[in-house]
Amino acid sequence: MIRPMPPLLLLTSFLALASLASAADPAAPANPAPNRLSTEKSPYLLQHQFNPVDWYPWGPEAFARAKAENKPILLSIGYSTCHWCHVMERESFENAAIAAYLKDHFIAIKLDREERPDIDHIYMTAMQALGLGGGWPLNVFLTPDRQPFYGGTYFPPEDKGGRPGFPSILQRIAELWEKDPAAIQTDAKNITAQLQLHMAQESTSADPLKPELVPAAAALFSQNFDPTFGGFSEAPKFPQPHIPSLLLLTGVHTENPSLIDQVLFTCRRMAAGGMYDQLGGGFARYSVDERWLVPHFEKMLYDNAQLIDLYLDAGLVSADPAHHAVVRDILRYLQRDMTHPDGGFYSAEDADSEGQEGKFYCFTQSEIESLLTPEEAALAIPYFGITKTGNFEDHSHPNPLPNLNVLHLADPDRRLTPPETTLLNAAKAKLFAAQRLRVRPHLDDKILTSWNGLMLGALSRAAIILNEAPLLEAARKNFRFVTAKLWDPTTKTLFHRWRDGERDSTQLLSAYASYLRGSIELYQATLDPAVLDFSVALADKMIATFYDPKGAGFYTSAGGDDLLFKAKDDYDGAEPSGNSLAVSALLKLAAITDNKSSRATAEATLTRFIPRLAETPQALPLMLHALAFASEEPFRAVIAGDPSLPETQALLRAAHSVYQFHRVILGTSGPVEPFAKTLTLIDGRPTAYICTGSSCLPPTADPAQIQKSLRPPGKTPVPAPVPAPAPAPAPAPAPAPK
Repeated sequence: MIRPMPPLLLLTSFLALASLASAADPAAPANPAPNRLSTEKSPYLLQHQFNPVDWYPWGPEAFARAKAENKPILLSIGYSTCHWCHVMERESFENAAIAAYLKDHFIAIKLDREERPDIDHIYMTAMQALGLGGGWPLNVFLTPDRQPFYGGTYFPPEDKGGRPGFPSILQRIAELWEKDPAAIQTDAKNITAQLQLHMAQESTSADPLKPELVPAAAALFSQNFDPTFGGFSEAPKFPQPHIPSLLLLTGVHTENPSLIDQVLFTCRRMAAGGMYDQLGGGFARYSVDERWLVPHFEKMLYDNAQLIDLYLDAGLVSADPAHHAVVRDILRYLQRDMTHPDGGFYSAEDADSEGQEGKFYCFTQSEIESLLTPEEAALAIPYFGITKTGNFEDHSHPNPLPNLNVLHLADPDRRLTPPETTLLNAAKAKLFAAQRLRVRPHLDDKILTSWNGLMLGALSRAAIILNEAPLLEAARKNFRFVTAKLWDPTTKTLFHRWRDGERDSTQLLSAYASYLRGSIELYQATLDPAVLDFSVALADKMIATFYDPKGAGFYTSAGGDDLLFKAKDDYDGAEPSGNSLAVSALLKLAAITDNKSSRATAEATLTRFIPRLAETPQALPLMLHALAFASEEPFRAVIAGDPSLPETQALLRAAHSVYQFHRVILGTSGPVEPFAKTLTLIDGRPTAYICTGSSCLPPTADPAQIQKSLRPPGKTPVPAPVPAPAPAPAPAPAPAPK
């Protein structure tokens, strides 16, 4: 464990800051000049370009200035749709007195954690290890050589309830630095050394795979199930899609209906809550309460992409069309509000509108009554749980709006009659139209390769499972966008961020691993050999750039002069870790291509993380998915035939229409396994071969037979039959020779 630094334990005794707190005019100038952040591309940094704080972007200019002036660094990390980042900006970073104090005593750096998750990962881990909390905004104090010694998350503008205010912390740290900077630097060096050791722990496992860890983890997660509201944690509740997904695959695989029921119940309750946008579609980041009622309203691409996968699987396992209706609703939102015209997906939408959290989404009862007919209001008001006093208040705002309601299904089990459904749909259309006239929340329009990879995979699966050709074209369009804007085919380099015509230069594992995973799903939905060629090239470059052949596992980034040290991420939080994504993708790619080297790399990485999976399985649920996949020989559904033909597409849809975790789908051309290339059409018709290991079932052209062959044992529902294509017309007779 990293030890706290003794000098800064004195922060518990605070000095009065009358001179700073009562400055003559603490407000920022009415028309401030832009600071250094004005030339950046990050929407988060641009939000702070008119702060009176003398901000620097992360880079050599700031580091050199800190060393030249021997000042500590305040590194403030956040993202553009972070509600509490906005609150701290309003309270502290727009305060001229605080800004002046920062300029005199610190070098202030702003960092977008979505653009540089590798930097955020190191300093977030440091603060958590020191017991100083984790989350955003993350404010970390560093020595001039970027070594951490103190920090925390949101700091209020004044001392309150025994908690230090931001000015108190600044003044105390400045005094300690002026009094004895050497002591702080010594502590910081020790912290950095211990942090690097802590983040570089190698595996001591001699057993390459321990498949029993998967059901053990599922049983552990199941113990935390909330039988009243669903979910697997207390408030605040995050969706954590990989945890219910793990229970689902375990429940199906072990024929345990209890695990399946917990997941399906959770999916229904999440979609009934206010965390789900009942009018516009899509999920907010998390719920502040145990009922999924009141969200933090920001909507993130990565959450919605992962939830598409969860609800697709829930629909396949249950045959309940409500789950796939949620998928369609999420996609409707993302395509309407979160898609670049050329096919890339934007990052997020803010929680706040006009400075008030939730203002765009919430309604008062009087508003609803004024927008709807009496009949519509009589149904919609109780249906959406609307009251005169409301159910939400923005407690972070000095003047919160009164009587706001987050729309939710007050009785999730209520079933409407057909006339009620028609009436409710009319009411929803009117409320949605009124909502669209409001000032929209801020859109973070940067395009991140990592999050686009999550979305590409989910979109590809949705297109083939729901049998919607426009969705498949949207997936192809995203692939064209990323390979044109963020991929250098000459050097086989994949970049992380594109915005406003410009890409960055950062090399991140999460970008490579996530887009690799997404492109594999696109291949399985299309059998396009060019997509598989790209996947193979991307995997090779990912391994060459990030893999550690000595200690196994993948480094979070390629490293550079600005990084304190290279680290390997080992936590699947709201976003899955690069290591989990890389292992998952390489295992599937190896099953498709029979690339033994890729599989060996994936298994070596799994081995490295076995102790972590055994001790804290909740930290790496996606890695547990990978372990489950690696523990059994997967089915290989080989589809022989032209992918553009309706008959081939029917076979392909049949292979996707069954919930079967241990399965890959491939064609017979491109860099597929050698055996698949030997499989041919039967009687001139597209044909499917279901194989495991070196054996295959009899070939078939019947979609129903494919479903039967892939369907797992137990009581999972029989999928709806895929209509068999009409028989191909007999070829015209060849002309007689002359």
